[in-house]
Amino acid sequence: MPEFRTSDNLRLWYEDQGAGGDGPPILCLAGLTRNSTDFDYVLPYLVDAHRVIRLDYRGRGRSQRAPDWQTYDVPTEARDVLELLDHLKLDRVAVLGTSRGGLIGMSLAVMAKPRLAGLCLVDIGPEVAEAGLDVIRDYVGRDPVAADLDEAALGLATAMAGFADVPASRWREEAERRYRPRPEGGLALTYDARLRDALLAAPSMSDLWPLFDALDGVPLACIRGENSDLLSSATLAEMVRRRPDMIVAEVPGRGHVPFLDEPEALEALNEWTMSI
Repeated sequence: MPEFRTSDNLRLWYEDQGAGGDGPPILCLAGLTRNSTDFDYVLPYLVDAHRVIRLDYRGRGRSQRAPDWQTYDVPTEARDVLELLDHLKLDRVAVLGTSRGGLIGMSLAVMAKPRLAGLCLVDIGPEVAEAGLDVIRDYVGRDPVAADLDEAALGLATAMAGFADVPASRWREEAERRYRPRPEGGLALTYDARLRDALLAAPSMSDLWPLFDALDGVPLACIRGENSDLLSSATLAEMVRRRPDMIVAEVPGRGHVPFLDEPEALEALNEWTMSI
């Protein structure tokens, strides 16, 4: 199993796949409670031409839970990313960052900009809408109430506002990625429930524009769900004003976050990968 030890001695899992090619590797960073499986849908479109690395953050997926929940923060997770690059002996990577992963990617522009070959922000920006944060605060760290994965899939189809024309089979796949069956029955989270404590204690994310502005010169893209409640259209417009060269896609019938195998998302990713 591919894994490495962080400087505070946590075992983190990662996956390293793909053909390589001439460009920098693509490092996929998932959302707050998610893990490397966030990128299962887009992976087949990337690995033929790129080396693709996917990380499970501390406390998520197959990585070790942290003794101290206060280390579940963006600066620590960004440090973990840099230590993964050191472990793999990689000087530079392009980051495909979904939600939390995009925040980490922007942080890298301040912490270690020479190592950032490009950044694609997926439904995240320098202003995080409170309405979307309230939705996340409501569910994070709470045990699923569904009795099994089929029931969980039905619940996702109902709860995921802003998503249209998603087949039932996709919601079933999503349930499998978000929860795991307990031997005694019911479902468990695939992450440390103490992420709730970390999120509620986190500082405001109302103004991250200095991080965004630090991306000057870095090949940049942004993929937004048309119905996103976390990245507003006004914030995206200001991002474009500051970075008119940024590749932009809005995916119809999607909220937070697009699956990334939609045609609009794939077109933007293809253009972005050609720029890095």
